[in-house]
Amino acid sequence: MARPQASEFPPYFSRYIARVEADSVATAVARYAVSMNDFYTQLPEEKADYRYAAGKWTIKELLQHVIDAERIFSYRVLRIARKDKTPLASFDEDSYALSSNAHARTLGSLKEEFQAVRKATDLLLLSLSEEQLAAQGIASDLPVTANAIGFILFGHLLHHKAVLEERYL
Repeated sequence: MARPQASEFPPYFSRYIARVEADSVATAVARYAVSMNDFYTQLPEEKADYRYAAGKWTIKELLQHVIDAERIFSYRVLRIARKDKTPLASFDEDSYALSSNAHARTLGSLKEEFQAVRKATDLLLLSLSEEQLAAQGIASDLPVTANAIGFILFGHLLHHKAVLEERYL
């Protein structure tokens, strides 16, 4: 299935989708699966608790956010692709971060979890048919397709990679 059209997702997510250089979800998986895994699993242990400013997330908290968001995006893809018409709630990323307990975990354990979640997401995305990717549902009170969420997911990873490179590393 081709890149999502603007009518397939809320305008807010265009900033993530624009980061993804791929013409399909399958191409995005092929292009980014290894590089995202390599980048996030090579985050330096000595910077695990670093935050670039007061009140900002540490690297561990940011990685936990990426993991949490990917799980939520994957769940949305699954529900929408399976034609579940139940509206999907939004989530408060700051509330999740405060409750994550990332500070008490090792960076190594977060990296391991990241790899498992990423692999599961890629397998889910690659299992979907064109019809399933085209399915539309409601998330955060707005219409979105499973295909668009696949692109949003990779754009979110790329966004946080850029934040890490610019402000943390």
